[in-house]
Amino acid sequence: MTSLTRRHATELETIAVTVPADAVMAYEDALSVVCSTIGIFEVDDTQILWRVEGVRDLGYGEAELTAALALAAAVSGHAAELERTRTEAEGWLARTYESFPEQDVGQRFVVRGTHLEGPTQSRRIAITLDAGMAFGSGEHGSTRGCLRALEQVAHRRPRRILDMGCGSGILAMAAAALLHRPVLAVDIDPWSVRTTQQNAALNGLSTLVAARLGNGWRTPGLKRHAPFDLIFANILARPLCLMAKDLAAHLAPGGTAILAGLLNSQARMVVAAHRRQGLVLERHLTEGDWSTLVLRRPDGATGA
Repeated sequence: MTSLTRRHATELETIAVTVPADAVMAYEDALSVVCSTIGIFEVDDTQILWRVEGVRDLGYGEAELTAALALAAAVSGHAAELERTRTEAEGWLARTYESFPEQDVGQRFVVRGTHLEGPTQSRRIAITLDAGMAFGSGEHGSTRGCLRALEQVAHRRPRRILDMGCGSGILAMAAAALLHRPVLAVDIDPWSVRTTQQNAALNGLSTLVAARLGNGWRTPGLKRHAPFDLIFANILARPLCLMAKDLAAHLAPGGTAILAGLLNSQARMVVAAHRRQGLVLERHLTEGDWSTLVLRRPDGATGA
């Protein structure tokens, strides 16, 4: 979910795929390998098919793109045909801006793009993001569900907070702004880490949000910060199931995990994987076809 700007060549190219909802995250990651900005748009009102597109310098990183698309197909189970179009940057940006108006999320947050002029008139907690990060902007059901879940567990005042797979950093920033607590944000993608750092500075949260590059629960130094009282993991259903044991081991007794990036049809599978590790489902929130799960580790429980 990157927003960093590269020096463009004279010719630009838009590359895009049209994929089912459960493949969006995998292909967003794939295109972000070579694109400085990513946009995600509904193909229609059904939220079944989504178009993931990005702009790159013409021909930039072709080998890396091929490998990333192959990985996305393997991870998501959906092989998508890549579309290529010569493009003018201004036209693509205009479309992205139009798709990202200021939006209220839950009861406490308002998310707005850097392209919007003037301060927000809302009394909510404002989070400002680059409009190029449509999937990490609060527009998608998985992000909205996580922000709503955060509001519902904020009364527990968690002290140690982790955003695993931070992307744009929106969840880490929301937690830091709402709870006034430090948040550790981890991502395997260097561009996402830098984007989170930039967004934290943009929102005046650099002293609270620490972004680190790492491979999930194998991130160096992660155990020094554990156990966590609150963990966000807005990833994908299959990786969430595979990571359930590690998540439970890093979650403090009485701690809360907010899991997202999964379709409603995948919720039962993800819940079952975490129940086997001793976690208890507290809430199941939905936003359209997307589910957000709020799980808790019982007081006195030990990791499996």
